[in-house]
Amino acid sequence: MHRFLHKLVTTLFTLLLVSLIIFLIFNVLPGNPATAILGPDADIQQIRVLEEQLGVNQPLHTRHFDWISGIFRGDLGTSYRYREPVAQIIADRLPVTLSLTLYSLIITVIIAIPIGIFISRYEGRAVSTIANTISQLGISIPSFWLAFVLILVFAVNLGWFPTFGYKDLSEGLVEHLKSMFLPSVSIAISNIAVVIRYLSNSVADQLNKDYVTTAVVKGASDNRVMYGHVLKNASLPVITVFGLMVADTLGGSIIVENVFALPGIGSLLNSSVQSRDFPLIQSLVLFLSIIIVLANFAVDMLYQVIDPRIKSGGK
Repeated sequence: MHRFLHKLVTTLFTLLLVSLIIFLIFNVLPGNPATAILGPDADIQQIRVLEEQLGVNQPLHTRHFDWISGIFRGDLGTSYRYREPVAQIIADRLPVTLSLTLYSLIITVIIAIPIGIFISRYEGRAVSTIANTISQLGISIPSFWLAFVLILVFAVNLGWFPTFGYKDLSEGLVEHLKSMFLPSVSIAISNIAVVIRYLSNSVADQLNKDYVTTAVVKGASDNRVMYGHVLKNASLPVITVFGLMVADTLGGSIIVENVFALPGIGSLLNSSVQSRDFPLIQSLVLFLSIIIVLANFAVDMLYQVIDPRIKSGGK
């Protein structure tokens, strides 16, 4: 419990610091939002009135306090471009990005874990060398380039999936999954390669431990040794990788969502940057940062579940 509370306080402090950094970055950038909205031909009086409405003429510390207090109230301000509450805009786009992240992680788990275990069992053989080579290739392929290849092969040439666009679950499960499959795969490929590399190396290392030899001598089956002992001990570095993958997946979605014209957080961030919609940009960056910080918090808590020794600092 002490470790949990300590980590929780550290996480909250980190989020507060992140919010401060994000706010300062977007409020010290050159340029006047009022001028950007009204255009260069606006007169000084119009600019002053809009500055008053937007609150950008307030002191920096006042604006930061208003923004932080607004976050706790669910009020992230109003978008310059859409003239709608930022919180509502993000809420409308959030299901697309969360679906893309979830599906890509599911694909990663389904494919990477069996292959990683398979490679570790046949380490040093030709099949292991081939699998390792393919995984290294997967790490090197950019997700946006892979997205174009997938569109060309499976959407344009074969016609199995749509080339772009998003179908909501209300339009049918099959259509929804078809619209999300290629984007999810394009993000998952590099993640699959990374998990295979970490898991195979970790499992291979655990297979050389004394406890494995002891379990075999006692008559434990290969599957019992692998899934009852080795995989649990080998999972810690892989869990760390999954925590990092959340950030990587969110970063990849910014590009992939634009390639597939998905109306998610990534494409919204791209369009808001182009239109200099500062309230929307800083809220989106904060939102993505919160997800990443909370993902790392969840990884730390999961460590304690898998390896109780971590609760006592390894004592």
